[in-house]
Amino acid sequence: MKRITLNATVTASNERDADALRARTKAMGTLLVNVMSSAGSGKTTLLSRIIKDLAGLRIAVMEADIASDVDAERIEALGAAAVQVHTSGMCHMDAGMTAAAFDALGDERFDLAFLENVGNLICPAEYDTGAGKKLMILSVSEGDDKPLKYPLMFKESDALVISKIDALPYFDFDLPRCIYCAKKLNPGIAVFPVSAKTGEGMAALEQWLLDCVNDWKTN
Repeated sequence: MKRITLNATVTASNERDADALRARTKAMGTLLVNVMSSAGSGKTTLLSRIIKDLAGLRIAVMEADIASDVDAERIEALGAAAVQVHTSGMCHMDAGMTAAAFDALGDERFDLAFLENVGNLICPAEYDTGAGKKLMILSVSEGDDKPLKYPLMFKESDALVISKIDALPYFDFDLPRCIYCAKKLNPGIAVFPVSAKTGEGMAALEQWLLDCVNDWKTN
C-alpha cells in the first residue's frame, strides 16, 4: 500500500486540471468516481462491499484522510489496489491532488477507480476532481434534513446512496421525504437506499456502477 501526502494545488484553473484528468481516464477506460459524504457515513464499508460483489472488475481506491492508514489497509486486504492520501489538514481533494493520487496507483489499468474524498458535506462538493461520476452517501443516522442544509452536495451528485437502512427502525429518518427533497434539488439524481451490512439494495447500486463503467468505455 502506497502512502502520499498532498496539499491543495496552486493552479490557475482547477477546471483545466479536472478536464485533463477526465480525458486521461477516459482514454484508459477507467471510470473515476468521486465518493463524498460526511465522516462516519459508511464510505469504506460500502466500497468494501462493492469490491467483494464486483470481483470481476479491476478496482482501485484512493483514500483521502487527514491522517491514518486504516481505510487503505482495509481496502488492500480485500485485494484491491489502494493509495492512502494524507491531505495535511485540507478538507477536500481538488483535481491536481486527485491526479497525483491516481499517478501513485502506477501503470496498472483499472475498470473503476474510487476517490474516497475527505469526510464532510461542504468542501468536497465545491471542487471538480476530474471524476467521471459523483456519488454521495448519506446515512440514516445523519437525519433526513440534509438536502435542505447542504444543497450543493445533492445538486452536484449523480447518485445518492442512503446508507445503513438496516438501522431505519432505530432513527427518526423519513426516507420518502429525504428522496423527495433530494430530487427537488436535482431531478436527475439516482437514489439507492442500501445496507452494505445486509446487502439490501446493493444489486441496484452495483448495476448502476456497471452501466456507468460500460458507458464510459464505449461512448
